[in-house]
Amino acid sequence: MANKKLKLKRLNGQRAAQLKRMIKTSDNRLKEADRNASKKKKSGETERQVMEKPQTSSAMFFQYNTQLGPPYHILVDTNFINFSIKNKLDIVKTMMDCLYAKCIPYVTDCVVGELEKLGQKYKLALRIVKDSRFERIKCLHRGTYADDCLVQRVMQHKCYIVATNDKDLKRRIRKIPGVPIMNVAMNRYVIERMPDAFEPMAKK
Repeated sequence: MANKKLKLKRLNGQRAAQLKRMIKTSDNRLKEADRNASKKKKSGETERQVMEKPQTSSAMFFQYNTQLGPPYHILVDTNFINFSIKNKLDIVKTMMDCLYAKCIPYVTDCVVGELEKLGQKYKLALRIVKDSRFERIKCLHRGTYADDCLVQRVMQHKCYIVATNDKDLKRRIRKIPGVPIMNVAMNRYVIERMPDAFEPMAKK
């Protein structure tokens, strides 16, 4: 027992000696930044990192997007309309032929703004977009850059299919789970990443 007490006394003495050897915060050799850091450590303050994670949609509870289903809501991009005109395709009719169900094409203010900026050359595209079969979505943001607008909309509401031929936009949308992409290929519309639960036909 006596040996144990002696050992403990020695250990406590060594610890006290080590503490005395440490530089005090009031020491002139310390820089201001080091003083503040040591004060924080003493008071037990630790910096907490705030992490922001986007909330996952309840529509993605299963393997497929439960909000997708007929009638399909399709967000149309500027170049999709132009490609459709070049290939002489009726947008609404060809969409229905592709999905075998009722389709409602949606056009945002950005897309209309982009077409208006392009001028006389795209007069026909503007006339098509202003057709009564197309639903208009109001944009609350500034500017007329449609890609960011479509990506934000699709992230908030997972009930849309995005119709585009833009490679960059496709790449961005592929990163968002549960959002199919429609594009113009070989004089018809092709659907990409459509879940098996709603897929109307096997890919040809």
